[in-house]
Amino acid sequence: MYTISEIAADTFRINTFIPEANLGFSQFLIRDEEPVLIHTGMRVLFPTVREAVSELIDPATLRWAGFSHFEADECGSLNEWHEIAPHATGVCSMVGKLVSVDDFAPKNPAKGMTDGEEFSTGSHTFRFLQTPHVPHNWEAGLLYDTKTGVLFSSDILHQNGDLPPLTSENVIDRVRGSMLEMQASPLANYLPFTPNTEATLNRIAALRPSTVASMHGSVYSGDGEKAILEYADVLKEVFGCP
Repeated sequence: MYTISEIAADTFRINTFIPEANLGFSQFLIRDEEPVLIHTGMRVLFPTVREAVSELIDPATLRWAGFSHFEADECGSLNEWHEIAPHATGVCSMVGKLVSVDDFAPKNPAKGMTDGEEFSTGSHTFRFLQTPHVPHNWEAGLLYDTKTGVLFSSDILHQNGDLPPLTSENVIDRVRGSMLEMQASPLANYLPFTPNTEATLNRIAALRPSTVASMHGSVYSGDGEKAILEYADVLKEVFGCP
């Protein structure tokens, strides 16, 4: 069963908790003249996400489907959305478009974005940040809503568990615990730490987002700059070279 929570103006978190994985999967629907869905979810979740979206908008009117990188929970049901929303267009990095997305979903070629590029959906404007290997994958990027100050952070601030939709409490202990839990599982080393990781996270933190909307776990509302810098420290602690 899904939950829907408004986390900012016209911005809704749709979350499905999977007990077997001890993990919640969130999509974010921005209701505007041209509605946006951030993360499509896996194909198996498509009926659930479609039902949730239908409580907020007519799913056929979806115009944009944004995601960070090429992975099932990010864009697995993109083709299913293309079937029911004929004008829906994927939004990803130019690298993602060229190397994976347009081959995976050829019906509606994706909008490939370059670093700092923006697009408007009516009252909201989204800025694209090119972030290779942050959170992971070569083609990774993030979207930032300049109107609401929401950073759609993908796996940044990942937290395991069935958690409240929105919190203003510091989440970094949960983030650290989740990283260590993942390290003890078959999904170990899912977050890379490269020579460019700290600089990339510093650049993201400099946006000073008021809300950091992670796909997994609670959305954090507060000092986004501090939260992301603390995340960088924990990432280095867990995944960096000794």
